[in-house]
Amino acid sequence: MRAFLLITSLLASSPLLAETITLEPIPVTEWKSVYGRVEARETVPARARIGGIVQSLSVSEGDTVTAGQEIAVIHDDKIAFQIAALDAQISSLKAQLATAETELERGQALVERGVATAQRLDQLRTSVDIVRGQIASTEAQRDIAAQQAAEGRVFAPGAGLVLTVPVTLGAVILPGEAIATIGGGGFFLRLAVPERHAAALTEGAEIRITSAGEAEAGRIAKLYPQISNGRVVADVEVEGLATAFVDARVLVQLPVGERMALLVPTSAVTTRSGLDFVAVEAAEGHAERAVVLGEAVTKDGAEMIEVLSGLNAGDRVVAR
Repeated sequence: MRAFLLITSLLASSPLLAETITLEPIPVTEWKSVYGRVEARETVPARARIGGIVQSLSVSEGDTVTAGQEIAVIHDDKIAFQIAALDAQISSLKAQLATAETELERGQALVERGVATAQRLDQLRTSVDIVRGQIASTEAQRDIAAQQAAEGRVFAPGAGLVLTVPVTLGAVILPGEAIATIGGGGFFLRLAVPERHAAALTEGAEIRITSAGEAEAGRIAKLYPQISNGRVVADVEVEGLATAFVDARVLVQLPVGERMALLVPTSAVTTRSGLDFVAVEAAEGHAERAVVLGEAVTKDGAEMIEVLSGLNAGDRVVAR
């Protein structure tokens, strides 16, 4: 019984039962490692339209806002003084208008009785029209001042994440100064790749991303035609991209070409005393050769490893 078990074990471990693979050069994708930055697709500043003092500030870095949401109020005392002065002018002009209209009615009565002339009546009508025009002009000026005061309210230009808030409550700002920067339209990775790899990059190409120690897949969504400082800028879309920190750097591997390589299954490699060996068919049977291995490669769903030296094309490798 022991002899039978021993023979069965030897047959199971015999090289004759192992698979034999003939080595041939196989095209392997060449990957280039670069760092990408997590950026918002649209980065728009929310600007103040008037100068003044920041009276209220309702957002801070990291807040989420909706389009049209009020995020700050700018107050300018001069505008309030202008509105008060214009209101006083309007009140004075309305009093003048009431007097002018009374004079006009009296003039009409005198003309009907033949006491006053038609020329005097025309002068009174002109006086009424002049005061009415002055009132309309002053009210228009007041509307302008009121609109300027309303423009002190700063709204979010779009929905997104508040990236920066460079002002504080009570700060004095100038017209056009940014109150906050809003990042919206989704997030993506922006890459700057050396221009020597520009010809190898295509929109839609898949890439590999290493984030938090895990490998993820993405694709090149857009290649920008302008080369800046010797680098090509590309945008990469990644499903489920971590956006807790904008401008965070992420390691990315880009396909920049192909090369021919000899690949063997990882099961064909044996490691002893720090050396790697691969069994091959020889004239006298099976022989082990010491090899220098490269990087691991997944080919057609199988785990393979590149052999840099020790094997040649045409060798028949024994895979266990």
